[in-house]
Amino acid sequence: MTHSDDADFPARLSADEAALLQAMPQLQGVGQARRSFMIHSAAGSVGLFAADLLAQEAALAQMPLPHGAAVAPTNAQNVVKVAFQVNGTAQTLELDSRVVLLDALREHLALTGSKKGCDQGQCGACTVLVDGQRVLSCLTLAATLEGREVTTIEGLAQGEQLHPVQAAFIKHDGFQCGYCTPGQICSAIGVLDEAQRGHVSHVTGDVRKTTTRLTDEEIKERMSGNICRCGAYPGMVAAVQDVHSGRQAAQTWGYATQTQIASDRKEDGHATI
Repeated sequence: MTHSDDADFPARLSADEAALLQAMPQLQGVGQARRSFMIHSAAGSVGLFAADLLAQEAALAQMPLPHGAAVAPTNAQNVVKVAFQVNGTAQTLELDSRVVLLDALREHLALTGSKKGCDQGQCGACTVLVDGQRVLSCLTLAATLEGREVTTIEGLAQGEQLHPVQAAFIKHDGFQCGYCTPGQICSAIGVLDEAQRGHVSHVTGDVRKTTTRLTDEEIKERMSGNICRCGAYPGMVAAVQDVHSGRQAAQTWGYATQTQIASDRKEDGHATI
């Protein structure tokens, strides 16, 4: 049965539909009733949703704001006090027991170097060091760090003196956009420490050795939990190898010469520079 877009019924009926309606008069008005029911139901649902939303906004508007705050604070539940060291400085925070280390660093201590990428422990952008070992701060509850030492990307350099891994990343161009770089560097430092302590990996040839020399394959395997969407992996491997071996790794890139630049800018045989 076809109906017009108007609310007024009945609409045009085919010969078969008219015959059916004549044979079964109890069908008269069924389409109108169903349409009216759907319209009124939808209108009622929207009205309830709007009323609930307005009530929530009114409640939020009445919450007092801290001095200088841009947004209203979130009411914490099951608050715990956590005292730990962050980059050599003692910190004591009162946090919701569900707060992860990444949010504690970024939202409570303004240490925004550690990045929130996937927030599921899959990309490695949030990697920091806890007691010298690399951890995923997005999966680490801050409440578990009582008395421990946390080192973030902000705490690696000594004044103007960069950490060797930081300097190597710059030398070997181990980054592009830089979003994953803090996690990459912290993870690389953890990898170097693990190798020094003789930890083996999935690709270690002889697990009986007490020390591990990092091949490029070892570095790739151990750093595989850190994702770089820009694809700057060759520079990262070279940087880690440089620090690990003490020898300058082969540089796979170079700055373009003036002749190369001029050649690239030529159009129809005429230089544009």
